[in-house]
Amino acid sequence: MKDTDVIIVGAGVGGLVLALSLHQAGIACRVYEAVPEIKPLGVGINLLPHAARELDELGMLPALDKLGVHTKEAIFFTRHGQFIYSEPAGKAAGYAWPQYSIHRGDLQMALLDAVRQRLGDDSVRVDHRAVRVEQDDDGVTVHMTDGAGKPLPSVRGAIVVGCDGIHSALRKQLYPNEGAPRYSGVNMWRGVTRCKPFLSGGSMVRAGWLSIGKMVIYPIRDNVDAEGNQLVNWVAEIESPEPAVRDWTRQGRLEDFFPAFADWHFDWLDVAALIQNADSVLEYPMVDQDPLPTWTQGRMTLLGDAAHPMVPRGSNGAGQAIIDARFLAGQLKKQGLTPAALQEYDRVRVAATTKVVLTNRSNPPDAILREAYERSRDQRFERIEDVISHDELQAISDRYKQVAGYDPETLKSRPSFI
Repeated sequence: MKDTDVIIVGAGVGGLVLALSLHQAGIACRVYEAVPEIKPLGVGINLLPHAARELDELGMLPALDKLGVHTKEAIFFTRHGQFIYSEPAGKAAGYAWPQYSIHRGDLQMALLDAVRQRLGDDSVRVDHRAVRVEQDDDGVTVHMTDGAGKPLPSVRGAIVVGCDGIHSALRKQLYPNEGAPRYSGVNMWRGVTRCKPFLSGGSMVRAGWLSIGKMVIYPIRDNVDAEGNQLVNWVAEIESPEPAVRDWTRQGRLEDFFPAFADWHFDWLDVAALIQNADSVLEYPMVDQDPLPTWTQGRMTLLGDAAHPMVPRGSNGAGQAIIDARFLAGQLKKQGLTPAALQEYDRVRVAATTKVVLTNRSNPPDAILREAYERSRDQRFERIEDVISHDELQAISDRYKQVAGYDPETLKSRPSFI
């Protein structure tokens, strides 16, 4: 007897969007999460318009409007604070859907609340860690333990989807001899700080370059206190010979990276003060894995970071997980709970995300900073046009939109997945 039709392993963004999408498609599912309590962890992420479109189809935008910030522009500066390039974002760029800057924990908890409201309180079970999957002609059996390693009753379903993140047990079962993560040569430190709105109040700033220190800065909550401050997310990235520990919750030390940014005092933002006033600092290596040839074996497949961990240089990791979830739910609705549905999901999404993973390594949107840095030799300039043309900079941005699947025309013309 089946416990449910689709077993979802992991209650991160991808797993919860999959649960909502399967419910929308009329397919029974249950989410199993390893931790004993789901807490709003992490820092800021960006949801680009292609991800916002999928969440709109799930009726989630009113909740996100209350929690996040509508991103109005993407803007690039040198480490001297000199303007390089800007372009409108989200609805300001003509999309039908906004771009959101939001705390990852806020997004996850909003999705979790929606899953429990729509699917029932029993739809998400915590303290259930998937350790092994067995398959037969009729379905899958997922063997579980609790957080202490004590065996729990096995779970039976037609399909199992591993949404269990960068340390995925299902990925390890599919690829037991997979090599170590690929280190990009860059470590990053992340934090959130309360401060007055800067620039447009909805600006996503990228500044500097990896070899001498790069920052990504954007607000993720409005009006967090009586003084009208925003909660601002920032990421500091610097080339480093040794990778940090691959742990999203690892605490970082200011002295390991702050000297590179100590003199970043600009008329549009005091970056040094922003870093120093952070509530806390987290450290993480910029790593990914070489793309896999397939995520699927019979009635088991992977989704999100479990399938395609990528270096976070295109603001696109959560977005691709959301699209995975929506496309997979659409295939299961069209073809039934069959290996054929998983194979079609695999065929389309492996190819699409492989392009994103590889582009994030070489030419994501922040390649704009690389070009300005190299051509100016890190020197101040009178006019950016004397260094690089506006058309060249726009071409870098447009190419990434096409690879990632959110150039305006493609997104507008694509039919719904479900």
